[in-house]
Amino acid sequence: MTDPAHQTAPLPAPPLRTRRAWITSALLLLIIASTLTCVILYRHYRPDADTLLRNRLVASLSARFNSPVELDSLHLDTTNGIHVVGRGLRILYLAGPTKPDTNPVKPPPMLQIAAFEFDTSFQELLKPTMRIVTVFAQGMQIDIPPHPRNPSTMPDNPHRKGQPLLGITVDKIVLVDSKIILETNTPGKLPLTFNIANLTLTDVGQTKPFTYDATLTNPRPVGTVRSTGHFGPWQKDNPRDTPVDGNYWFLHADLSSIKGIAGTLSSSGNFVGTLGNITVQGSTDIPDFRLDLSDHPVPLHTDFSAQVNGLNGDTTLNRVDVRVLHSILHASGSIYRVGTPATGITGHDTELTVSMDHGRIEDMLLLAVKTAPPVLRGAMVTRLHLSLPPGKQSVSDKAHLDGTFTITGATFSNPSFQETVDKLSERAQGHPKAANPQQAQPVTSTLSGRFTQADAILDVADLQMSLPGATGQLQGRYSLDGQAFNFHGTIRTEATASQMTTGWKSKLLRPFDSLLKRNGAGLEVPITITGTKSSPKFGIDTKRLFE
Repeated sequence: MTDPAHQTAPLPAPPLRTRRAWITSALLLLIIASTLTCVILYRHYRPDADTLLRNRLVASLSARFNSPVELDSLHLDTTNGIHVVGRGLRILYLAGPTKPDTNPVKPPPMLQIAAFEFDTSFQELLKPTMRIVTVFAQGMQIDIPPHPRNPSTMPDNPHRKGQPLLGITVDKIVLVDSKIILETNTPGKLPLTFNIANLTLTDVGQTKPFTYDATLTNPRPVGTVRSTGHFGPWQKDNPRDTPVDGNYWFLHADLSSIKGIAGTLSSSGNFVGTLGNITVQGSTDIPDFRLDLSDHPVPLHTDFSAQVNGLNGDTTLNRVDVRVLHSILHASGSIYRVGTPATGITGHDTELTVSMDHGRIEDMLLLAVKTAPPVLRGAMVTRLHLSLPPGKQSVSDKAHLDGTFTITGATFSNPSFQETVDKLSERAQGHPKAANPQQAQPVTSTLSGRFTQADAILDVADLQMSLPGATGQLQGRYSLDGQAFNFHGTIRTEATASQMTTGWKSKLLRPFDSLLKRNGAGLEVPITITGTKSSPKFGIDTKRLFE
């Protein structure tokens, strides 16, 4: 038996803190060894890793969109973490096949991306759902069909039920040089194309809207549009029902890109609805709006409310309030995109109903007529219909107007012509002695009638004119360039011929008063108003007088 005195005493147990340090060190060594092993294996079997991630990405997108997905290439770089670069991504369907399967012509992919890249980690690669913080993409193009021709023809995979559709999630997508093409099946209408320079999508998810920040160049008028808001979730069975909302800013747009007008436009507003029916409210300011025909810059401000079909660009203007100088107009109508597929020429067909209860004729003439100063001043009320068809002609040449007007308190800007009207009024009232430049009192007239405008020519029919002592009925034509001013009609006076003169002329005409009376008037005289630019001339139509 061993002597208890010679027995070796047991060593004391290491402290708990020391044991934890050993365990931590061992785990770190294990993780480092595993990581090195993964890197060595990845570098040794890199083509297989590329293929595995490529297959995972294709499967995730295919499940998300229930569509065949094609990807030309995908490569991983492990120099610093994992950097992924892909090229030639195509998603064939977003809302069912773009054409029936029997169509021999292969339709374009509904979404395609030229190139994309993102960073990830080994840990994310091992997770069931890999999270990507940011994806950078270039050359995205989306082709949206006019109608969902076929709901998805790809049956659900029963083995996928109860599992997440996305094996990959993305927090943010940054896109440059993108294009969205909205197809149409309306005869004579070309697709609507949006070129988007920069687009950032955040909070990207399957069942919730994502946030977007987009910058695009508007083709006509040329200018930069920025918009922020929310989009989605995408309604794959009917894209028109996809929700959208946001705000927009359209700054420093050059209106001279539209033939016939000029100025610098700024606009801002907000919108909400679905792609098929967007409600837009906003305002525009053009401090120097002008037509090429008149070339008189005037400030123009509008407030508007409209309904926009985001898939074809057609717009219904519920109400547009316009301020031009001292005049306020209200308009409503429609703006439809039209185009000829054979020529590729696009444009807009505009139809507006316009009313003005508080306006000035000089404001309208300054805007639309070359003559300066405007030949007429006065308060104006008008109702008109404006048609502006598409085409390469100037806005002034292709615009067609049809309406009625009333002008009260009218005076003529040309002193000589106004003096003639003043003297006519005095004589027509039987005050011939007051009909001289020193004694004649300035009079105002009331004008009303119906007008049409086409090819920059204003035709006025049934122009009724009234002033103290006389009424007139005229018709004629006025060219907006001020080169033609030609009206003719009759003036009917309260006074007789002898009452309109003095001295021996009055005595000479007195026996003929009964013969010269017409239709209850003291005298009926045929007149003409002719001239060019700002120098109209008033005269008696002697040929018609003797007839």
